[in-house]
Amino acid sequence: MVTYLDAETAPLRNTGQIRLYNEDAFAGMRKACQLTARCLDELATMVEPGVTTETIDRFVFEFGIDHGALPATLNYRGYTKASCTSINHVVCHGIPDAKPLREGDIVNIDVTYIVDGWHGDSSRMYPVGQIKRAAERLLEVTHECLMRGIAAVKPGARTGAIGAAIQSFAEAERCSVVRDFCGHGVGRLFHDAPNILHYGNSNEGVEMREGMIFTIEPMINLGRPHVKVLSDGWTAVTRDRSLSAQYEHTVGVTKDGCEIFSLSPAGLDRPGLS
Repeated sequence: MVTYLDAETAPLRNTGQIRLYNEDAFAGMRKACQLTARCLDELATMVEPGVTTETIDRFVFEFGIDHGALPATLNYRGYTKASCTSINHVVCHGIPDAKPLREGDIVNIDVTYIVDGWHGDSSRMYPVGQIKRAAERLLEVTHECLMRGIAAVKPGARTGAIGAAIQSFAEAERCSVVRDFCGHGVGRLFHDAPNILHYGNSNEGVEMREGMIFTIEPMINLGRPHVKVLSDGWTAVTRDRSLSAQYEHTVGVTKDGCEIFSLSPAGLDRPGLS
């Protein structure tokens, strides 16, 4: 049975219970998520052919330090980078390295900053130079999936409504939804209850209540939904090597819908797309 509790009195660990946050917590999440969004905005002019993901990761680290924040991924469960950079058929958790980006690539950059104890989690897709129409369409479909999922957030609805909205649109566009990874509760903890599936039925999942905070981060493939994790233990790729894309926002449930904490202040939530 799902239980909800006041986040102010909850232990600082994932107990499987769902935390309900107050306005002070929402303010903390706005601050953390907006710093993440500003970093992702800065990357829009940096992502180009010849730039390495290692260079991008170094910028993410330095931007955070310069603004009094720590990257949440750094040393998280042995992960050694400040961001995740997932290129082309990499679904998520791609590890930055010295290989340069190439014309026509698409790359997801996932950043989470810890600001005053709050985790601001967001990711965007970036086209590298001129990309093929199929890749551009995948980015458009994936961002629309995210926004349709967010539009389903309201008190009284179930989290399955988020997944149903994403799945129905993605599959109508002849794309597939990755099922191996999901969104998650976030706040003082990086990963918390509940899990937010990006597929399913609207009458499934837990009831959404005012004060919940979680990420929505659909991963959409041009091919089949199946993935595998490489020997590094982190990098997840499509089994059929089809292109994959992901966009992510952190949202808080309000009395009549939700607030998107991680919207771009510069209007660059879809960099490279009109």
